[in-house]
Amino acid sequence: MKIVVEVIKHSGERSQFSIDKLKSSLRKSGADEALVAEIANNVRDELYQGISTKEIYNRAFALLKKKKRGYASKYKLKKAIYELGPTGFPFEKFVAAILFYSGYEVKIGQFLQGKCVTHEVDVVAHNNGIYVVAECKFHSDEGRNCNVKIPLYIHSRYRDILNFYGDENNGDKPNEGWVVTNTRFTEDAIKYGTCVGLYLLSWDYPKNNGIKDRIDRLGLYPVTVSTLLSKREKQFLLSRDVVLCKQLIDDHFYLDHLGVSDNRKVRILEEINILCQNH
Repeated sequence: MKIVVEVIKHSGERSQFSIDKLKSSLRKSGADEALVAEIANNVRDELYQGISTKEIYNRAFALLKKKKRGYASKYKLKKAIYELGPTGFPFEKFVAAILFYSGYEVKIGQFLQGKCVTHEVDVVAHNNGIYVVAECKFHSDEGRNCNVKIPLYIHSRYRDILNFYGDENNGDKPNEGWVVTNTRFTEDAIKYGTCVGLYLLSWDYPKNNGIKDRIDRLGLYPVTVSTLLSKREKQFLLSRDVVLCKQLIDDHFYLDHLGVSDNRKVRILEEINILCQNH
């Protein structure tokens, strides 16, 4: 008789354990089918009723790290985005980097005049007549989603900025308002944002073009994804505006500032090169 194991999600909701979901997440790390099956079977054998999804993830991550450190880095991508906190400012820089490597001219923390008041905008970006005004909503709590209040609030600010220009239709007027979050949008948030013409970007939205898809496509992995750098070292790099592994590849001297030994530096660079290869 097949035993159904209940797992507890970050939100506290209970659901049935799915080995297919676990295998799917492992495949996304780049692991081959034999390794995926081996790890999934090991994790399944250690399950118990009421186990948290976090514990399942940690176990799968530990097994993957033992076998293939580069794959483990990619597997922990979602968690690495949460590690950009707690202030959310590194996340703004990360969003700016995604836009920059997508061909945009980008600025962070700009003040734009509205009809009623002045607004500090997280990210502004220009590309071939597209003028993006983006607001970033960072959650350090994995159980929290971005509800409808966020796009409601951001839309009101965006409208005030547009109203400053009146009916002008020149290049100085923003033409895209974005809401970007590291978590997920609720159904109402998506409905409202879509209805009023905001562009919504989250971990997995739009489908096939969310933050995760863009990171994989462009190779823009945050430094927090490294399994070799300590928490202190990651925070040091973030405080120096180093948010991408790509920046460490281009400028090794950041690792020298950390006092990393030559042997460890080689291992760190090997790990992030595996992540960023072919980009």
